[in-house]
Amino acid sequence: MTRFALLFLLATAILALALFIVGQIGWLRSHAPKDLGLTDGKLKRPSKTENSVSSQADLWPDHPMRSYAQIAPLSFAGDADDAMRKLNSIVASLPRTVVLSSEHNYLYAQCSTSLLKFTDDLEFALDKTTGLIHVRSASRLGRKDFGVNRARIETIRSEFAK
Repeated sequence: MTRFALLFLLATAILALALFIVGQIGWLRSHAPKDLGLTDGKLKRPSKTENSVSSQADLWPDHPMRSYAQIAPLSFAGDADDAMRKLNSIVASLPRTVVLSSEHNYLYAQCSTSLLKFTDDLEFALDKTTGLIHVRSASRLGRKDFGVNRARIETIRSEFAK
């Protein structure tokens, strides 16, 4: 092995270790956005990069990530309060997820990755008249989420449908 290759491997290992330590300290969590929640019945718009999904993406037709972010809302039949209780239970059971707000028409949780502790914001808004629960899942940091937010919502949808 050449000296350059050995130095490159050593530098890569040191960088990986430093990134791991930074994640464990919590420096990759970032802060919760101040504009989460419902505004005029709407959740926050999708991110401007490929790191969020929203069932309300069509409300912003000129948004550059509308197509990427678009995902179907959850649907329910029956009692809306029962649907929100069921959703709360499902979300609370997700690994590394903490429900921070659970109201009759809105649920907010934070999810973190296992290794580097990146934090994603997860929101749900109940629309009783249509029998839908709108969803938004977004990464706080980074330009891409590698499909994690979409997969999370689809996992919740699968459990919710049972």
